[in-house]
Amino acid sequence: MNMFKLAALLVAFALPARAEIDIQTVTSPGGITAWLVEEPGIPFTALEIRFRGGTALDMPGKRGAVNLMTAMIEEGTGDLDSVGFARARDSLAASFSFSSDQDSVGVSARFLTENRDEAVDLLRRALVEPRFDQDALDRVRGQVLAGLRQDAKNPGTLASRRLREMAYGDHPYASTGDGTEESVTALTRDDILDAHRASIALDRIYVSAAGDISAAELGPLLDTLLGALPATGAPLPDRAPMALTGGITVQDFPGPQSTVIFGHQGIKRDDPDFFAASILNEILGGGRFSARLMSEVRDRRGLTYGIGSYLLGYDQAELLMGQFSSANGTVGQAIDVIRDEWRKIATDGVTAAELENTKTYLTGNYPLRFDGNRPIAAMLVGMQMIGLAPDYPKTRNAKVEAVTMEDVARVAATLFREADLRFVVVGQPEGVGSTD
Repeated sequence: MNMFKLAALLVAFALPARAEIDIQTVTSPGGITAWLVEEPGIPFTALEIRFRGGTALDMPGKRGAVNLMTAMIEEGTGDLDSVGFARARDSLAASFSFSSDQDSVGVSARFLTENRDEAVDLLRRALVEPRFDQDALDRVRGQVLAGLRQDAKNPGTLASRRLREMAYGDHPYASTGDGTEESVTALTRDDILDAHRASIALDRIYVSAAGDISAAELGPLLDTLLGALPATGAPLPDRAPMALTGGITVQDFPGPQSTVIFGHQGIKRDDPDFFAASILNEILGGGRFSARLMSEVRDRRGLTYGIGSYLLGYDQAELLMGQFSSANGTVGQAIDVIRDEWRKIATDGVTAAELENTKTYLTGNYPLRFDGNRPIAAMLVGMQMIGLAPDYPKTRNAKVEAVTMEDVARVAATLFREADLRFVVVGQPEGVGSTD
């Protein structure tokens, strides 16, 4: 993901954290819907746009095309080459960034109110009329290839890729959206144009805005910015299979320690038990030092510097995962402890104190996410993409508080399945070998 160039501006324009925000639903004259949080006190607007589909839309044999296309959007438009585009953007004190992941292409924009019209026009030209010059393609391709070569030396990246391959078969999720050296090297300008047409379209768009802009101003802006995009893009991918089975996979990688990724089937974001699952994961392997895995694997036994687990949700798949690194001689012991903790939470659940303390943490921490225009806009577009209602920020903490001991016991018994855990170990662990 590209770094934003006006980080200092973000800090200057940070808003106070607030537990509740007023979300307006805006529909443009042309029918484009967006969510808006109006904040007229500061002459600055953050705009977030997502196009569903992302790198999963790569055509067979063209892996990496959407990623490469996204990286090239800011490389010129119309009569502006890459240098001219950067100068025009900077002269407006605007910030644009473009990113892609397995499920979306993202556009983030920030601009001052006084330069809004000019900034929106420049962004429109980049989205609708990208140049995709051959020299820019060759240069950006070189950067992507350098990143791929670096990833091949990263045990964490290798472990993640191996787990995805095992989980998702021939689905696009099984491989990295960055592509391979072979696939990226073979991509042509026509492939980039095809990727643009496939992924940047109105039938898969989600938009949010936060800052100094009214609903009456945002509606026409949406049509100006996005109205000329194609009506439809490529078909979205189907549901991914889940082929993970329990066991251990070891991939040789020289070094004094091993990196381990582990996981099994997760839970859908719209499942009624998702909040109970989130609380359980926070207790077991969340980001706090009080989490069970951190306490048992790190603090009591000194087997790692850090360990955590998380609920991973794609549009078409879910995983409950974790990761740690350990000296080669202690990997096996760490795996045994993790399995034991997985069994304990499934059979014994959690204590009343753990539940209440975790609720307090989750509800108290939530308002801190709304600490500026850009974080708010990013939250709003993410909420839309996973099907949440505009009143979710006002109701979310009540949903957390409503989870009972009975809920977490029931969900723990079905969600945490020790026998299904797959451990992918990249390194040279002593006494640990592949079981399949």
